[in-house]
Amino acid sequence: MLVKTFKSVALVSLLLVAHQSQAKSGYVFVSSEKDDRVTVFEAKSMDKVTAIKTSERPRAMKLSKDGALLYVACGDADAIDVIDVATLKVQKSIEIGEDPDRFDLSPDEKYLYASNEDDGLVTVYSLEDDRKVAEIEVGEEPEGVLVSADNRRVYVTSEVANMVHVIDVESRELIENIVVGNRPRRMLLTPDQKQLWVSNEVGGTISILDTESYQPVAELTFSLRGVRAESISPVGMVMTKDGQRAYITLGGANHVAVVDIAANKVIDYILVGKRAWGITLNHDESRLYVTNGKSDDLAVIDTQRLKVIRSVPAGRVPHDVVVDD
Repeated sequence: MLVKTFKSVALVSLLLVAHQSQAKSGYVFVSSEKDDRVTVFEAKSMDKVTAIKTSERPRAMKLSKDGALLYVACGDADAIDVIDVATLKVQKSIEIGEDPDRFDLSPDEKYLYASNEDDGLVTVYSLEDDRKVAEIEVGEEPEGVLVSADNRRVYVTSEVANMVHVIDVESRELIENIVVGNRPRRMLLTPDQKQLWVSNEVGGTISILDTESYQPVAELTFSLRGVRAESISPVGMVMTKDGQRAYITLGGANHVAVVDIAANKVIDYILVGKRAWGITLNHDESRLYVTNGKSDDLAVIDTQRLKVIRSVPAGRVPHDVVVDD
C-alpha cells in the first residue's frame, strides 16, 4: 500500500512539474527599434508590465518552445539578446555577425540561423555549444529565415537578388535559388509544409511556391479602394493552425489582408495603424496582434469580427510582436 501511495505521489509530482514547465507567462512582447527596448504587456488586460532594456535596435523575436527564453535580434549591436521570461531581464547577448535582421531556431532548438544583412551571410550558431559553427553565403541583403518542420531545409530571402535561397541543413550548402517578387521579406510554410509563402514588399504580392518542385503555385495580389498600388507593401504573415486562413500586414497601406488559403483569395481587409508590420495570433487564435511602425502602437484585433478592439502605445517604431498566452 505504501509503495502504491509513493508511486501515486511521484506521478502527481511529475505531472505538476511538466505542467509548470509548459505554463504560459501570459505576456505580449513588442520590440521597439528606436527605444532599444522590448515592452511587456499583460495579455488579458493589455496593461503594460515593464520595458526591458536591450541591445541596439531590437527587431525580430522568437520564443523558445518551453517559453523560458525570448530571443531578440538587435541589428545595430550585431547581436541576439536572450531574455529570461521569468525575470524579464536580458540573460546574455550572442555575437552573431553584422546586422542580424531575422532568425529562426531549428525544431530541436540546437541551432539558431540568423541573416546578416550587411555581409550577405546566414550564420549558423550552436546553442548547445554556445558558438558560431558556420557561415553560408547567400544573396545581398538577406532578411527572412525559416527552418522547415522536418529540420531538413532552411529558407532565406534576399531583398536585392529577389530570391529565396534553399539551404540543406545537413551539408549547409545552397541547393536551390528561387526567383520570387520584388524585395522579398518574410516567409511562412503552410501547416502541411507543402507550400512556402513569400511576401514581396516592393512587388506588392505574395509568391506561393511548391516545396517539392520549388515552382510557383499561385500569386496573391491586393487592391484597396483609395490606396495607391505603391503603398501596398506586404511584409508580416501568420496562418491559423488549421491552414484555412492567413493574415498579412500591408505596410504603408495601413491594413491587414485576410486570406482564404484554399482559394488563394483575399476575403477582407482590416484597417489598423500606420505602416502595419509585425503580426501574430494568440494561442486560441481569437486575437490578432499587429505592430504599426509609424503610429507607434499595437493593434489588437478580434478575429471573429475582424475589427480592432484595442490599440495601445508600444514604443517608438514597434517592429515585432510575440504572444505567450
